[in-house]
Amino acid sequence: MSGLIALVDCNNFYASCERLFDPTLRGKPVVVLSNNDGCAIARSNEAKALGIKMGDPWHLNRAAWRRQGVRVRSSNYTLYGDLSRRVMTVLGDFSPNVEVYSIDEAFLDLTGFEGWEEAHARQLRSRVLAWTGIPVSVGIAKTKTLAKAANHHAKRNAACAGVFMIKSEEARLEILGRLQLTDIWGIGDRLAYRLKAMGIESPVALAEADAETIRKTFSVVLERTARELKGEPCQELELVNPPSKSICASRSFGAEQTAFVPVSEAVATFVARASEKLRRQQLVAGTVSVFLETNTFKAVKQYHPWATVSLPVASADIRTLTTAAQNALRMIFKQGYRYKKAGVLLDDLSAAGCVQGDFWSEPDSPQSQALMRAMDRLNKVWGRGTVKTASCGTREAWRLRADLMSRRYTTRWDELLRVT
Repeated sequence: MSGLIALVDCNNFYASCERLFDPTLRGKPVVVLSNNDGCAIARSNEAKALGIKMGDPWHLNRAAWRRQGVRVRSSNYTLYGDLSRRVMTVLGDFSPNVEVYSIDEAFLDLTGFEGWEEAHARQLRSRVLAWTGIPVSVGIAKTKTLAKAANHHAKRNAACAGVFMIKSEEARLEILGRLQLTDIWGIGDRLAYRLKAMGIESPVALAEADAETIRKTFSVVLERTARELKGEPCQELELVNPPSKSICASRSFGAEQTAFVPVSEAVATFVARASEKLRRQQLVAGTVSVFLETNTFKAVKQYHPWATVSLPVASADIRTLTTAAQNALRMIFKQGYRYKKAGVLLDDLSAAGCVQGDFWSEPDSPQSQALMRAMDRLNKVWGRGTVKTASCGTREAWRLRADLMSRRYTTRWDELLRVT
């Protein structure tokens, strides 16, 4: 790969998704809450202007936000994930090499567009908005880290109209001079504190620091960041996602659980979600782990157990994995505790076609594999949970609170947009 790299970032993505199907939210401060309606994880520009910060708890700010006219929504990951896929599909029309970095970010290789990268980026931005309704900003530079910095500037400078390209050495120094260390990709408060203790106070100083010293004092990762700030490409686009090393599914409960049955149903549901991801990547799991947690923020008896069950032969069959998870749960579940969270971890993963049985145990049979494909296909077409194991239950007493969640407009027939 040669040439420049573009970072495309959806603006206030979760808030933008909420506004797409609810025009009354446009121009209003919007906050999206974390799981269980806990704290702010996304804010529109209007909400940021009111001083609302990431992580501000909803239960402590409920009255104040309502007085300020803030519109609050529970997180709707089904909607966000579908709109993200639509955005990434459009980006694929603008470069043959796209790295989907997160739900709202992607890196594009602009090789072949030399001389008109900015025009290409503006056309991209216009197309994404027209076809998906999601506004994006584009930063263009020689390296991924500089493209991140350029995108940061494009978002915050109205004169850029959503696109900024670092064209020269002077532009690189000017942009880095406007940023704090914590504005740089991968640098948090603790790392910034350690850098400042060494006399490295700014991104420019980091770029000019001796790379060998940075590597020895910190890590090769920070050395690459410093080199990239200097304009030396150190990170190629990752065009193929590496196979997962483990798969986890966990959630906090909407209310603390004390009985075995609702916790057991939650664990079975988490197995279903994790095993779906497992089969999607054509993997099998050799071990199944289950963990429980009480609420560490309350003055109650604390208990945080973990148990692992090894399978005789690695499997992707939801029935095998659920049985193992339920056995692990029975090992650790104790009465007298108020459980706030549970989770399932599938580990010891390997390719589905490379499983070796033994004298007593066979890999997943063709009938088992066909059954799992049929179940996944039905759940994809008709919605998650259409077909599930009986151990998942029907009441879902443990379900997360999501009192302010919008409709899943694009993935559920019964939740399509209504026009009156």
